[in-house]
Amino acid sequence: MASYTPPVADIAFLLEEVFDFDDLMQALPGYEDVNAELAVSVLDEGGKFCAGVLEPLNRPGDEEGCRLENGLVSTPKGIAEAYKAFVEAGWAGLSGDPEYGGQGLPRAVQILLDEMLSSANLSFGLFPGLTRGAAEAIAHHASPELKATYLPKMISGEWTGAMALTEASAGTDLGLLTTKAEPVGDGSYRIKGTKIFISSGDQDFGGNIVHLILARLPDAPKGVKGISLFLAPKFLLREDGSLGARNGMSVGALEHKMGIHAQPTCVMNYDGAIGWLVGEPGRGLNAMFTMMNAERLFVGIQGLGIAEAATQKATGYARERLQGRSPDGSRGPVAIIEHPDVRKMLLTGRSISDACRALAIWTAMQMDISARHPDAAVRREADELVALLTPVVKAAFTDFGFETAVTSQQVFGGHGYIREWGMEQFVRDARITQIYEGTNGVQAMDLVSRKLPMADGAVASRFFSIIRHDLQAAAQTPAARAIAEASEQALGRLERTTQSLLAARDEPTAAGAAATDYLRLFALVSCGWMWARMAEKAAVGDTPLHRRKLAAARFFAERVLPQAIGLEAALANGPGSLMELEADLF
Repeated sequence: MASYTPPVADIAFLLEEVFDFDDLMQALPGYEDVNAELAVSVLDEGGKFCAGVLEPLNRPGDEEGCRLENGLVSTPKGIAEAYKAFVEAGWAGLSGDPEYGGQGLPRAVQILLDEMLSSANLSFGLFPGLTRGAAEAIAHHASPELKATYLPKMISGEWTGAMALTEASAGTDLGLLTTKAEPVGDGSYRIKGTKIFISSGDQDFGGNIVHLILARLPDAPKGVKGISLFLAPKFLLREDGSLGARNGMSVGALEHKMGIHAQPTCVMNYDGAIGWLVGEPGRGLNAMFTMMNAERLFVGIQGLGIAEAATQKATGYARERLQGRSPDGSRGPVAIIEHPDVRKMLLTGRSISDACRALAIWTAMQMDISARHPDAAVRREADELVALLTPVVKAAFTDFGFETAVTSQQVFGGHGYIREWGMEQFVRDARITQIYEGTNGVQAMDLVSRKLPMADGAVASRFFSIIRHDLQAAAQTPAARAIAEASEQALGRLERTTQSLLAARDEPTAAGAAATDYLRLFALVSCGWMWARMAEKAAVGDTPLHRRKLAAARFFAERVLPQAIGLEAALANGPGSLMELEADLF
């Protein structure tokens, strides 16, 4: 059966036909030489690396897993060599700051490469993804000296990065963490404590590993206001910048996990590790959120990558597997893709993946606007939209990714449950994306409690106005009218629910009871919006790709978007049935 095929044609359709990518690049200083043709050519080459080098390592890496022997971590066979080839080809620095040796390409290009990395080998993709997030936190908050010392080699990929937040008793509530940082007197600190669940905490690629660690200074107040952020490398540096002595940190254990077995998820012991303050004392969480928000978007893209890869494999299997007779009974055995229920499963995955990719590109374009647009007001508005969408991308994309992995596994029947076909690995790997970087329930609470109330609801209202404008324009195209009108009806449901939530913001249980259903409704409307835009452009073409887009848009309008009706009804019922039962009666 066919292996992973990078969706370059779908990407080209979005960049060249659906979005005003070239016009936007011309409006952003530093991107004048970037256009869709260049982006697609770069991603075509990136896709070849993902499909040719990384995808063949995915199942063997899952089976072999990582090892910890005599304090040293070993990754599965081929991973270290693949990482070195990835770095030598320049992929690690794709969107990195040119001031520190990066290529400076737009976020949209980076996010699309991240999707292909996640489709081909989710465990591998965490190494460059976490490094890039750590580099962003350093770039935004560290001293000029730390930036000059660490960013060039992190952006090149020669050194990797890790974020050390979680402790055994401090997960979502980081105010409970106990790791300490004692000043040495020369501007450095000695860090003591243990962190768990540290992805990429160690590896065998060579080079350094730069840990960003949340810890408390002496006499720091309790709670999150007492947390500071520190940079501690695995190896201390000599005066000439070369690697010197091993720092006071070690891997206490490797976590035994459900999935991502080729990714070393470490228990890290910091036994007086030398580190340096990043940002202001007591504002570590603020600095770390730069990395966390970048990683939340990255994790959302992991969900998209799994959905795409799982759908591809399920579609290939459904074309080849002969079972049963045709629906009219006239032929048999037939390929199972002829059966309506199998088609429903495949179209659900396809309609979700395509819409999420489009929404990811739109969000990435807003990130580029917020970073580079010459007008400060435009930058601020784009940044607000990115903040609004970050929990949606993280939670909805990973929920959809896991659901698509399970549905695609179902297409295989019993063959999906055994290792040979790789579907059960998709299910296991996708599951973590709903949990790490803030569980999806936490993301939903962030959306409802923090992002919706921004500017008293004005940011959400502006986003909804953008959607309505595009839906009304798409409705003028006959082939796009059905999805545009269905999406506008769903948007009305979302707006009514939003107003109800904003009005009930002082009710203590209202947000928590509504959060996850509301986020899904928000995501479905956003996907419908993307489908309306895609259908409007697909209507003018007659290639197989254009016909597939129109068919998927109709399916989404008729078979997926009606979920909005039930979500609105559930949300309208409020928190009563959730809260009336005493805890000891559960």
